[in-house]
Parts: sequence; C-alpha cells; structure tokens
Amino acid sequence: MIDLYYWTTPNGHKVTMFLEETGLAYTVKPVNISRGEQFAPAFLAIAPNNRIPAIVDHAPAIGGASLSLFESGAILLYLAEKTGRLIPADARERWQCIQWLFWQMAGLGPMAGQNHHFGGQSVEPIPYAIDRYVNETGRLYAVLDRQLRGREFIVGGYSIADIACYPWIQPERQRQNLDDFPDLRRWREAIAARPATQRAYALAKTVNVKPAVSDEQSRRILYGQGKHTVR
Repeated sequence: MIDLYYWTTPNGHKVTMFLEETGLAYTVKPVNISRGEQFAPAFLAIAPNNRIPAIVDHAPAIGGASLSLFESGAILLYLAEKTGRLIPADARERWQCIQWLFWQMAGLGPMAGQNHHFGGQSVEPIPYAIDRYVNETGRLYAVLDRQLRGREFIVGGYSIADIACYPWIQPERQRQNLDDFPDLRRWREAIAARPATQRAYALAKTVNVKPAVSDEQSRRILYGQGKHTVR
C-alpha cells in the first residue's frame, strides 16, 4: 500500500496518473496547500521542501522499513522501477525517457508555472514577465512537438516521460494555441482519452474543485513564502 500525499496540481496529477495506469494500491492523503497544511510537522518529515506530491511506500521492493519520497520526478522514477512498468527496458530508450523526465522537471514545469503565476495570479500585470514566460512556454511546446513528430509518444511506448509532461500542457492557461503544435495536440488528445487519465482527473474533483488562490489568505500562504517559512 502506498500513501499519496496529494493536492490537485499538475505535479499531483502525475502520480495519480501513474498509479491508475499500473493499478498499484494507494490511499490519498489530501494536503490542502491553500490552507497551509504543507507546513504540518508530520508532512515535513516526509517532504522537507513543503511541496506535494510525496509518497510513503509501506512495501518497498528493496525491502525493509517504509520508504518516503518527495519530488514528483523521483516518485515517478521510483514507481517505474518498483513495478517495471512505464519505463523502457532497453537501456538506450530508458535513458532517453529519463532525460525527457528531467527536461520536464527542469524546464517545462518551472517555466509553465511562472507563466501561470504572472499570467493569472500576479497582483499586478508585469508585461515583461508575461512575455518572457509565454514565449518560453511556446518554445518548450515547440521542442516537444518536434520530438513527437512521427512518433506516438515521447520515447517508444507510453512512459513516465509522457505522464510527467501531460499535466503541464495547459494551453488555455499558458496563452498557447495548439493549432501551432499539431503533433503535441494529437499526443495530448490521446493521453486525455486513456481510461487511467480520466480516472486520475475524476479523483481530483473528489478532492478539490477550488482554485489554489481563492482568497487573500491562500495568496499569502502560496506566494508569501521565504526563509522565514522554513521551520
């Protein structure tokens, strides 16, 4: 059994998508990041960066005591190795998959996240920041679109690389037009149609339907963090 510490964010969706694809037994432990639950001592013992998702695997394949992990990319890689699924068996394809996983973690996620913030959450619009992150998100969409040219998925079959990227392709929030990225659009539609993806996003609606920033308190919690909030 896996305990999943989760909230309804793109990084949270990655893990539920994987778990639904593989059928691993898991229990959702909601962490309402808009109300500061990520700062609870019990959660910080699992996720010292006070971010979701995190997991506790009570039956790790390596044996021994329960294993806790934070960082969505590390969790996907761990679960893929645990199950032997959604990661290529061929060594060359495996490293291709891992590099695209890292690409999402280091590029697509952070840049799209800043796009979300300055384009929709910033108290006042900052044109330079909006243009900077909209343009960089478009560049990253184009990189992924080019990678998908002539192939169904990012690397070989459906993998953790696809799962990592999919929740971050949100053209409506990111001021992108998928007509400019036909292979990316086709890929996105195919993943959205997967039963496991639909189950993962249906689960999200049972946990939370509110936007992350719904009032001034949630704004302070999410965007007022600094060294003073690490305890």
